[in-house]
Amino acid sequence: MNSDARFDTRAVHAGQDFDPTTGAVIPPIHVTSTYAQDGIGGLRGGYEYSRGGNPTRTALETQLAALEGGIRGLSFASGLAAEDALLRTALKPGDHVVIGNDVYGGTHRLIRRIFGDWGVRHTTVDTSDLDAVRAAIELGTTKVLWVETPSNPLMKISDVAALAELGDEAGVLVVVDNTFASPALQQPLSLGAGVVIHSTTKYLGGHSDVVGGGLVFAAGQEELAERVGFTQFAAGAVSSPFDAFLTTRGIKTLGIRMERHSRNAQAIAERLSEHAGIARVLYPGLPSHPGHELAARQMSGFGGMVSIDLAGGGEAARRFAESTELFTLAESLGGVESLVNYPSEMTHASVKGTEAEVPESIVRLSVGIEDVDDLLADIDQALARL
Repeated sequence: MNSDARFDTRAVHAGQDFDPTTGAVIPPIHVTSTYAQDGIGGLRGGYEYSRGGNPTRTALETQLAALEGGIRGLSFASGLAAEDALLRTALKPGDHVVIGNDVYGGTHRLIRRIFGDWGVRHTTVDTSDLDAVRAAIELGTTKVLWVETPSNPLMKISDVAALAELGDEAGVLVVVDNTFASPALQQPLSLGAGVVIHSTTKYLGGHSDVVGGGLVFAAGQEELAERVGFTQFAAGAVSSPFDAFLTTRGIKTLGIRMERHSRNAQAIAERLSEHAGIARVLYPGLPSHPGHELAARQMSGFGGMVSIDLAGGGEAARRFAESTELFTLAESLGGVESLVNYPSEMTHASVKGTEAEVPESIVRLSVGIEDVDDLLADIDQALARL
């Protein structure tokens, strides 16, 4: 494949050479735990044992690196497994992490409770506020700046290029969770980030049928990539061959899916913004969003995630979340089907009482690729029950 190929071409072809033995256009799933050796240490293609490497996983990792413009990708059993491997490698007891005050609840829980017990400290700030981030960085002890943009679930937009510059000045690794945008809409490594993380369960897999995670490393992070690769091998949180295959299959349609997700979400955000029962619509595609201009510069589209702040508070939010019909009440996001989530009691229940607590009036929508008129009709009937 030409290294200058555009995004959709890379999504379809990176790591996907046809099988040289049979000519099969789709590479086979290598469901094996071990590999025959040509004499002791005579490895074929470097494969020895599937925890250390598997051709199906290698194909996905090649695909991930190509999509984000990185030097190496790693595929994990879940997004949190990817986060854990990166943080365990980059941190030691006594180190400090700066994390956004609106991130996935599991990320905050991992840093606060697992790494906190290990002696890693953290400071929670609004990463869309550069002065707040600058003030939170402790020279010499802050090792990681963790950014989500758009953030989960309040859809805050952080300036990746400016944060990367801050990180470079302070010697801090800037990690961007790119799950909400996906590489189809945003590529943080090109803006200066050191590492990108994905819950590949979401938009990359795209069909709500596989759990996985991925890391992609920027040029200049070769040594860190090697160390994290060793952590993955030694601790073992790898994606299975079948999970890697499902993720690869999903990625091939990522570009066209994100176009529909974005178009549908824009229409729904505009409809919601007209309703008196909605205090705020949190969607960067709306000119009223405080991060709209920045999102328009660093993203090629505004994505499929919409959050709403109900004027009637928690009671109204619960009523809305339980009144949709096409939007299924469920955790997760990024699949072809539309989902509705009540973060305070679902995805972000673990951060209650912390700086990352989500207001009870917030409902999060993962807008799918169904016919937009049907989705709008579902929104309308749910709004009528407020």
